Amino acid sequence: MGALFVREIKLSVRIGGGALMGVLFFLIVVTVFPFAVGPDLNLLARLGPAILWIGALLATLLGLDRLFQADQEDGSLDLLLLSDQPLELMVLVKCAAQWIATGLPLVLATPLLSLFLNLEPLGIAAVSATLLVGTPALTLIGAIGAALTVILRRGGLLLSILILPLTIPILIFGVSASVGAITDPAPFTTPFYFLCAITLLSLIVGPVAAAAALRSAQE
Repeated sequence: MGALFVREIKLSVRIGGGALMGVLFFLIVVTVFPFAVGPDLNLLARLGPAILWIGALLATLLGLDRLFQADQEDGSLDLLLLSDQPLELMVLVKCAAQWIATGLPLVLATPLLSLFLNLEPLGIAAVSATLLVGTPALTLIGAIGAALTVILRRGGLLLSILILPLTIPILIFGVSASVGAITDPAPFTTPFYFLCAITLLSLIVGPVAAAAALRSAQE
């Protein structure tokens, strides 16, 4: 499992853009919104959490189509299926490596990019905390779509169509918790706990569903 984790980290950096491309895409999304919204700093501060979450969601989708596709192309997926180790556990290891290579850099870049949106320190901390909790769920749910489209060439568009509806609850609770910490229309903790619950549920359902999809695709 340790060897698989290290291998996946290296592949995530080399293939599909890795951390650099995800952060650059995140930066582009965040910097484009102020030009569209205008110079109203108060409006930017109100929209800031939603902008950051949308940017993180789209950046996370960039490399998910290669999560199992590279293994399918070079035959490694067959070896994983024939291994004595549980496929669900190997899928979880691959998702963990994918999140560390692509999701964690987005969380680390959030405090700096939040300055473009005129967020206060409390808002920056809230958005960073929600992204830290919510982005693993995006990766785990994305693994299901990646497994379903593993035998399709250029399945990135189909993957986005399959995954985006499932990410709406994560987006809603992530933005609600962040906005609650800034403007206090509702408690921060309630949507944050729901976000944690979704991530924990994805931690169980995601690897099992992705493993089932991979087995079905190879039959």
